[in-house]
Amino acid sequence: MAHQIKNRQTDIDAIVAESQQSNNEGLSLKQKVGYSFLAAAGLTGLVWFGVKAIKNKVEDKAHSKSFDDGSPETIAKQIKMAFENDGYWGTDVTKIRQALIDLKSKEQLDKVFKAYKKEYHRNMYEDMSDELQASEYNEMLQIIAAKPDKVGQAPSTNLYKAWAKRLKAAFDKTYSFIPGTDEPAIRAVFNEIPTQTDFIKVGAAYMSEYGQNLITALKSELEYWEYPEYMKIITSKRK
Repeated sequence: MAHQIKNRQTDIDAIVAESQQSNNEGLSLKQKVGYSFLAAAGLTGLVWFGVKAIKNKVEDKAHSKSFDDGSPETIAKQIKMAFENDGYWGTDVTKIRQALIDLKSKEQLDKVFKAYKKEYHRNMYEDMSDELQASEYNEMLQIIAAKPDKVGQAPSTNLYKAWAKRLKAAFDKTYSFIPGTDEPAIRAVFNEIPTQTDFIKVGAAYMSEYGQNLITALKSELEYWEYPEYMKIITSKRK
């Protein structure tokens, strides 16, 4: 009898030991799963913070370059600031125009486009299209089109036609629904035309493109006292 009790106790002890071992293994597996999850979450967090740190570093580098005069980052910042116009209504078209005029080639413009994209995560041309009136946007496109592909190369389009199209865009300016004239745009073109002979060729391109005499168009767009002032810009140039 005592022997049977002893054997039964031994069996119970074995069952208890087996149960404890099973529980311990279960807890160990649970812990492993938990630790694996935490490790994966930690790795994901490290990757996220790493990507963010790299992105911030790139943006900081681009931002620091924006203080260098003449750099693509500087010009991109100037264009962005012209869009924002110091918080006032509208867009500073004059600054955008001048920024594009100052660029010497499409290659330089492409660098500005990329700097703008990197700094503001936006497409510069799309922003320009949104910010400008159709006539203003057409003017900017002609400024761009007249640039050579690289500095020192010949322009990739007919300069006289580009100037003629810019003048037409200036004549097509509207203020809300009221027809007007973009006089600063006219002045910008006149300042760029190097000689009186070149002005005559612009007139020929205008006639070819629009079937209208350029002088007649100028007189109809400018006030009678403004016309002599603008023509003086041309007549003061060499022939």
